[in-house]
Amino acid sequence: MSNLQQQKFDLVTQNLRKWQGREEWFFNRDHTDTYELWYEGRYKRAEVWQKKVIGDLIKKDGRVKTLLEFGCGTTRFTRWWKEIGIEASGGDISPFMLGQGAHLFDGDLVLADSHHMPFKDHTFDSLAFITTFEYYKDPVKVIREAVRVGKYGIVFGMMNRNSPKVARRRIQQAFGKNPFYVTATFYTPAKLTAVIDEALKGRDYTIEWTATGLPKWFPVQQWSQPYGDFFGLHVRLNDVK
Repeated sequence: MSNLQQQKFDLVTQNLRKWQGREEWFFNRDHTDTYELWYEGRYKRAEVWQKKVIGDLIKKDGRVKTLLEFGCGTTRFTRWWKEIGIEASGGDISPFMLGQGAHLFDGDLVLADSHHMPFKDHTFDSLAFITTFEYYKDPVKVIREAVRVGKYGIVFGMMNRNSPKVARRRIQQAFGKNPFYVTATFYTPAKLTAVIDEALKGRDYTIEWTATGLPKWFPVQQWSQPYGDFFGLHVRLNDVK
């Protein structure tokens, strides 16, 4: 990269650091460069159950063959969709995360803002947000963009507010540790449903969700109670053919 190209890249990333008017961890290479390692270590078991929950939901809508995952990051989940028969593309606002994804994923990727998706109406069958929707300051606008671009609906993978880990994260932040959730808004299934209802007023849709992220010793690992570290939620649009 030439000096001029480096200067332009630095200028872009400096502007992005204040995306939504605040500092975000995914514009800090100290954090993004180690993102993949999380899932290869202590979060490996959680990832298995998260994928099961999301897959169980989206596969119920047989219309979904193509999908855009926004906030795809390093494409950790984007690479997985093909395992359940869905052709995926990815989008993200972080050049650092997306730069890693470009080396790991052989599909299409776009550097863009979720509030202004650079796609025509109904380009994809569905949209997906996996542990990224928590960082949007205007979630209603993002949902409306998602159903514009995704013809049949949206699938969410969410960090659950009804989890003891939320309290632990906030305590860590008070001591200057764990910067990953400082700007995150934690949702419950009910809270996310309320946002969806506001965004999709007048549309015909159904919502289904299930939760996971329960202790290893718990007798079930996936259930229809709003408790656990993670929940998946699917919005199926019924007013399109």
